[in-house]
Amino acid sequence: MRESSHAMYIDSYSSRGFVVNGNRVFGPCALLPHSVVQWNVGSHQDITEESFSLFWMLEPRIEIVVVGTGDRTERLQSQVLRAMRQRGIAVEVQDTPNACATFNFLCHEGRVTGAALIPPPGGTVFTPLAQAAA
Repeated sequence: MRESSHAMYIDSYSSRGFVVNGNRVFGPCALLPHSVVQWNVGSHQDITEESFSLFWMLEPRIEIVVVGTGDRTERLQSQVLRAMRQRGIAVEVQDTPNACATFNFLCHEGRVTGAALIPPPGGTVFTPLAQAAA
């Protein structure tokens, strides 16, 4: 259940992309407080300071960015994490299924949250997340 119709909510995910607020998004995406954009990365190794720059250009400032790195939690480059920390933005790196659930939870709690999500590989069908927020 969403308290605000303006809140971002990940309905489901698959190897092809995500369903966010009922809209299908193909491939990697970045979720901002009021919008979804395609994110031009192929894997966690493509994540750079520049690819995260959209998260620190926003007002109100994003408190935390949840990063989904596919089917496993992958390590990001230390300079990328340091750049985010220096701008006062926390980064939580998880596998994509858990990142989706964490993003939904933080948004439900009213936190100013962003997400950077890479779809998990394989033949995953769209997996609904409705139970995760309950």
